[in-house]
Amino acid sequence: MRKFLILLVFGAYFLLVPLTLMADDGNAYNDSFPKAKEWLLNKVYTDHRTTLYCGAEFLPDKTIVLPPGFKTDKYQARANRLEWEHVVPAENFGRGFPEWREGHPDCVDKSGKPFKGRKCAELTNKSYRLMQADMYNLYPAIGAVNAARQNYNFIQFQDDKDSSFGSCLMKIYNRKVEPPAPVRGMIARTYLYFEGAYTPYRMSDSQRHLMEAWDRLYPVTKWECERACRIYKIQKNKNKIMEKRCEGIWEC
Repeated sequence: MRKFLILLVFGAYFLLVPLTLMADDGNAYNDSFPKAKEWLLNKVYTDHRTTLYCGAEFLPDKTIVLPPGFKTDKYQARANRLEWEHVVPAENFGRGFPEWREGHPDCVDKSGKPFKGRKCAELTNKSYRLMQADMYNLYPAIGAVNAARQNYNFIQFQDDKDSSFGSCLMKIYNRKVEPPAPVRGMIARTYLYFEGAYTPYRMSDSQRHLMEAWDRLYPVTKWECERACRIYKIQKNKNKIMEKRCEGIWEC
């Protein structure tokens, strides 16, 4: 009887392991963040060179053509620079890795001082690097806007607030961000994809409810579906959220 119970426990364990692994449908192909950015620039956004939040044009040399009326009070040196924004911030999923929180024996600088955080997680943990390089979560942004957004959560403010960037209707107040309405659906589906693809990452209930609402209120566009298709052909993993939303709109 005891042997039977032991076999039963181990059998259940081995049955559960594949299910756990199958729960992750994220990037398993490329763990290089620089390579992901290169592919996005040269293979995905070749004919759609506009930033996510502000709709600014960017050039093949990664300079930004700022839209009329754009202004920024901070990070002005990054205002004409194209950057690739993690819509689900790297810190928000990176904190789940011990290397980010506590460091690692291999994370020691030239002077012998230990370090932790993003640099350590990137150096020592491939799972983190795969999440960081997931192109479904990377969008072109004006550098100054990317810097100001930081790792703040998205929200819909109850009262009307002024734009933080002039003609670009991105609003950042008290460590919260309200993005322009036309991109809310794209942001929502990115969050829903990311949570479904990587079991270590979980949204708060309030953030999930907001993303589910934006997903319903702001349907996919043909470009959003085309973007997902191009990324799939490069990165190899299907975005199941986009696959469902694009059914009948765009075939990949």
